Amino acid sequence: MSGTWVRRALVAVVFGVSVVTLAPTTAAYAGLAAGPEQRPGQDGTAAGEKAAGERMVLVGIPGLMWSDVTPADTPALWRLAGESAIGSLSARTVRKDGTCPYDGWLTVSAGVRSAVGGRCGMAPTPEASGAGAVVPEFSWLWEVREQRDAGTLGQALHTAGRTTMAVGPGAALALADRAGRVDVYAADAGQVSDWTRADVVAVEIPDLIAPYISADRLSEVPEAVSPQARRAAARAADAKLGALLPRLGQATVLVAGVGDHGPVPHLRVAMLRGPGAGQATGPDSAGTDSAGGPGRTLGARSTHRDDMIILPDLTATILARAGVAAPPNVVGVPVETHGTGGGSLAEGVAALRTADVAGQTIRNTTGVFFTTLAVLQVLFYLTAFLLLRRRDRLPAVRSAAVALAAIPASTYLVNLLPWARTAQPVLTLFASIAAIAAALTLVALTGPWRRAVLGPLTVIAAVTAAVLLGDLLTGTPLQLNSLMGYTGVVGARYYGLGNIPFALLATAVLLVTTAVADRLVRSGRKSVAVALIAVLGAFAMLLDGWPGVGSDFGGVIAFVPGIAVTAMIVAGRRVSVVKLGAFCAAGGVLVMTIAYLDYLRPPASQTHLGRFAGQVADGTFLPVISRKLGAMLATLLSPNLMPVVIAAFAFLVFALLRPGTASAGVLPVAFERAPTLKAGLLGALVSGVVGMLVNDSGAAVLSMALALAVPLVLSAGIRALQYGEPAPAATTPIPPAGLAG
Repeated sequence: MSGTWVRRALVAVVFGVSVVTLAPTTAAYAGLAAGPEQRPGQDGTAAGEKAAGERMVLVGIPGLMWSDVTPADTPALWRLAGESAIGSLSARTVRKDGTCPYDGWLTVSAGVRSAVGGRCGMAPTPEASGAGAVVPEFSWLWEVREQRDAGTLGQALHTAGRTTMAVGPGAALALADRAGRVDVYAADAGQVSDWTRADVVAVEIPDLIAPYISADRLSEVPEAVSPQARRAAARAADAKLGALLPRLGQATVLVAGVGDHGPVPHLRVAMLRGPGAGQATGPDSAGTDSAGGPGRTLGARSTHRDDMIILPDLTATILARAGVAAPPNVVGVPVETHGTGGGSLAEGVAALRTADVAGQTIRNTTGVFFTTLAVLQVLFYLTAFLLLRRRDRLPAVRSAAVALAAIPASTYLVNLLPWARTAQPVLTLFASIAAIAAALTLVALTGPWRRAVLGPLTVIAAVTAAVLLGDLLTGTPLQLNSLMGYTGVVGARYYGLGNIPFALLATAVLLVTTAVADRLVRSGRKSVAVALIAVLGAFAMLLDGWPGVGSDFGGVIAFVPGIAVTAMIVAGRRVSVVKLGAFCAAGGVLVMTIAYLDYLRPPASQTHLGRFAGQVADGTFLPVISRKLGAMLATLLSPNLMPVVIAAFAFLVFALLRPGTASAGVLPVAFERAPTLKAGLLGALVSGVVGMLVNDSGAAVLSMALALAVPLVLSAGIRALQYGEPAPAATTPIPPAGLAG
């Protein structure tokens, strides 16, 4: 009977995926029927319809941050911001440590993250050719540096019959076609007499970045220029922009800080002045700091953020505004503007500055945090080993276990507080996480559930699962700029479920569902318990892998076997290696189905899942697999991750093989008092191991699964041992089951 329920539950999961997936896909077909050039513009209309009559001007000011923009020092930028939709630009390319101007302009040219390699500084000076110019040795980029997408923007514009004008070397690199040619070129704006000669114009203002360049290389010093010198450089750049803007007429203007000013990445300025992008028109737009009208923010579907875009979005936006279809290799999408519901320009700029502070704080402290967490985990297992073997201070060990397990949820809940706006953001961040973890521990250990074997475990696991699921359903505001999430500054991910959050979500869901299933098994409703695990697990898995929600490729592959193993063990069925492999394969098939359906949607609506399906279709997916495999293998040597894995696994193995010596038998007692707990732990370990193998975060996935699961299971065993609770008399006991060889 139980086996039938397992099969029915798994069939229901697959059927649910198919039904839910086909609904948006039907809508996608309606979008495809409009034709390939119907890429959404900023207001949802087709870009070709809206942008055909627009002249587009991209003004690149490498190194520009929102902290540089003030009414006093940069009045032209401040005034332009008052007339524009404003947002942050994540200028990350493929380098880990900063984006030099060359790489930034090259990425705009390619429409995909690109890097020139060792010559990381300013773009090369073009060679004059009639009214235009040619970037020297342009073919060197794809022949030697393997930047095969270089020239995508310029070539698409020329193929569509659009003319291009570049002012400055970086601008020429951005608009050069595959032959390296731009139609009109000038070294600086003063040499241009007619700004209407071209449909698309790019202008480079290098004054802000120039002090950071030495011997044509970007400085490797984080802050190579004094604050006073930087303000002077910002004023010089602002003066050039102020002289330029009146000459552009009614052209749509996109201003972007297309590079970093050193090895430390920052969020850069992005603003769009054009139809529908107006900000405030009151005193703010005149350069003062008083309240103005309702503002607008600048975002994109690439980040799923209303106030953040990426460099390839500049490429897609230029093409959309020029009425040109974007080539398939362009990964960016046209930017979109969003209303903020009011607020002054000063408040909008302050929020963007705070976003950079938050991202920088997380980037700078993540290493310290994970080192501290690893030390705490190892010390906990050593201390627990010494105390439990003597059955000494059991309440203290239990409290420490629950407190450790409460830390992950606290790293997300802290983003409900304005810690980045304080004078000491690092101190406030860590103090707030500690306070929230202490509060969760207190609730778990003092509530009416405190005497139940699985009481505190259920509370912490339920809070962790609820926080992450709620975050997914609300656009992931808690994972962004979280110590266990991601940041726009680093730019590895901008939305959806990250690899570490996946490990925590899978572990928490499997533990909390088996805790609830334990009561059902005790009352003789084992089949209901199995169905509950399958249904709730499938719901979490769908959110994890759903495009635009979790958008997690490897997580689905790892979640499916975790759910299946848990359900089968609760049902009393043994899981062989062959069955485990089949479950992993099923996860792969499921996620590729989701990815393919995402691929069928219009390009601007696709996530990285759909783009990967496209890479599989055209045979260009191997570099992606190779890069992720290399990243995964590198984590196996991480001093912050592997100690957690080794210590937790050593404790588990020793506690199971030598329970009397290692842990006073707490794990066997826990499994005896709560029979389904073993199933939840094994399911979480399966998801953690598979997740480690299929995700580029590698050991981070398994270490975080262990960091949550093992302390919680240990706390349950201590409770059973501490109070000597008799074993439950289940109506339909679960026979010994597990992973068979």
